[in-house]
Amino acid sequence: MSLDCWRWRVKTDWRKSSRSGAINDEACVEVAELINGVGIRDSKDPEGGRLTVSGDAFGSLLRRIKDGALDRA
Repeated sequence: MSLDCWRWRVKTDWRKSSRSGAINDEACVEVAELINGVGIRDSKDPEGGRLTVSGDAFGSLLRRIKDGALDRA
């Protein structure tokens, strides 16, 4: 059984992405290692919506980002 980090309000250590720019950068995200995967949230709205993905899904997302597969044209 895995615990839902949000429901149980477990203290989570969030890290800001090293790719995030200056304070006014509109594309800032934070990530956290969770019991059941990886948490992703908008650093400008830390109490807002959060996304939880498996470690494998997060690894796949990172590979796609590094490969430029998600770059805007």
